[in-house]
Amino acid sequence: QVQLVESGGGLVQPGGSLRLSCTGSGDALNFNDVGWYRQAPGKQRELVAQITTLSRSTYADSVKGRFTISRDVAKNTIYLRMNSLKPEDSAAYYCHLVNHVHPWGPGTQVTVAS
Repeated sequence: QVQLVESGGGLVQPGGSLRLSCTGSGDALNFNDVGWYRQAPGKQRELVAQITTLSRSTYADSVKGRFTISRDVAKNTIYLRMNSLKPEDSAAYYCHLVNHVHPWGPGTQVTVAS
């Protein structure tokens, strides 16, 4: 069963940056499209960025130009670089294989506040 673990969240001031990491068991990350999702309290989980196995990426309009998703095949890791963070980016962030049913990881909390 695929198990993914997110890390790298924290408290950052508006305008700051963070880099999230997603690691997993086996090589599932290297052979599947992967998405970064986020969920704020009282809101539905939303897809913010997605990367294909060929490293083609797409982004939600709300993060386009500020977030960058990437993969490191050698490290079996997916990253989400987040720049120019805004308070509305505050949420729990999760990675998940696209079009796969597997448990969600624990997530990593991002809080943007002064």
